[in-house]
Amino acid sequence: MSKRHASKYKIDRRLGENIWGRPKSSVNRRSYGPGQHGQRRKSKVSDFGIQLRAKQKLKGYYGDVTEKQFKRTYQEASKMKGDTGQNLIGLLEQRLDMVVYRAKFAPTVFSARQIVSHGHIYVNGVKCNIASRRVRPGDVISLGKKAKEMALIAEAQTLPEREVPDYVATDGDKVTFTRVPTLDEVPYPVKMEPNLVVEFYSR
Repeated sequence: MSKRHASKYKIDRRLGENIWGRPKSSVNRRSYGPGQHGQRRKSKVSDFGIQLRAKQKLKGYYGDVTEKQFKRTYQEASKMKGDTGQNLIGLLEQRLDMVVYRAKFAPTVFSARQIVSHGHIYVNGVKCNIASRRVRPGDVISLGKKAKEMALIAEAQTLPEREVPDYVATDGDKVTFTRVPTLDEVPYPVKMEPNLVVEFYSR
C-alpha cells in the first residue's frame, strides 16, 4: 500500500472542490489552490486540462490511489463489455476500502484504507488487510472484535453528511455488498465525469 504524504485537503484545494463533502474541508473557507501561487488568475483550460482534472478528481476521491493502480483499473474496465466509464466506476466501488467507507465504518476514505490494512476488517468471515481487494456481490464485510470498540468507527456511524447507499445492505456491525452500482447510484458530493477519464486515456 502506498503512503499518502500530502494533506488530503490539499487535494480538495488543488481541484477547487470539496470532493468528499466534508464540513472540515478548507475549500469551504479558501476556494483557491494551495501554495503561494494559489490565488493567481486562472487561464482558459484546454481539453486535455479538463480531462486531466476529471481524472485527478476521480483518482483523488478514491483515496488518491497511485497512477499505476488507477490506470490498471481503467484498462480492466476498457476490456469489459458495456460502457467503459460505468465499468470504471463499478470497479472502483468494488474496492474493499471503498465498501468500508460506504458502510460508514470509517469517517474518511483514507481511514477506511488504514482500518483494512491494520487487519480490522473481515470478508466472509476471513480477515483481509488488502485495501484494493475486489469485493463481489453477496460478499459480507464485518468489523473485527477490536474495531467494534474504536472511537473512530463510532464517530463515522454518526456522520450526518452521508448515508449508506442502497447497494450496501447494513446489518449491525456487518454489511453485504449487494450489487455493482451504476454512476447514478454512487453518492458523490460533486459531479464526477468518468467519460472524460476515458477520453484522457484514449488519446
